[in-house]
Amino acid sequence: MIQRGENQTLDFKFEISDSRKIARTLVAFANTDGGTLLIGVKDNGAIAGIRSGEEKYMVQMAAQMYTRPLVRYSTKEWVIGGKTVLEVMISKGDQVPYLVLEPDGKWLAYIRAGDQNLLANRVLLKVWEKQAAGEEAVIQYTDKERQFLGYLEEKGTITLLELCQLTDLSRSQAEDMLVDFILMKVIEMVYTEKEVHYRFRENLS
Repeated sequence: MIQRGENQTLDFKFEISDSRKIARTLVAFANTDGGTLLIGVKDNGAIAGIRSGEEKYMVQMAAQMYTRPLVRYSTKEWVIGGKTVLEVMISKGDQVPYLVLEPDGKWLAYIRAGDQNLLANRVLLKVWEKQAAGEEAVIQYTDKERQFLGYLEEKGTITLLELCQLTDLSRSQAEDMLVDFILMKVIEMVYTEKEVHYRFRENLS
């Protein structure tokens, strides 16, 4: 597992110095595809081992104090070369969005994108909100929708700002359009550290 390196479903932590940061990882995995957190492993894959049972307690504190709804997880300890690695396994949650209590008192949602935990944007929050409410997507196929789909056909991807400029829609209206196309499984979101792109789903189903 360590040899595969950090990825969408695997994260390394040398140690836990801040339970809130661990809470972000727990939430990101729960909001996305689930995943495994290995504590006592450096970013380069070197095994450092955990210091004591303190790490397990800090993971528990991270979940109980800083996640909402409570992120469920399980743990297992591995002894490798005399050093103990704590494995924390998080399943994909069924109560998304899972949120983290930030230092400023705000509750924010994170998702896992590659080997990073990134803040969920307003489009994804609206998708989750509609899914939770059981609302169906409704698309009126106007010139603006045709412009949007034509742009995707030509360029491959589009950002929210580009969509606003292309269609002259307000930010909120453009978000709502994207939400409906996502719910209808026509397009998908592609997260990067800098921005979010939208493209046709690779497997339309």
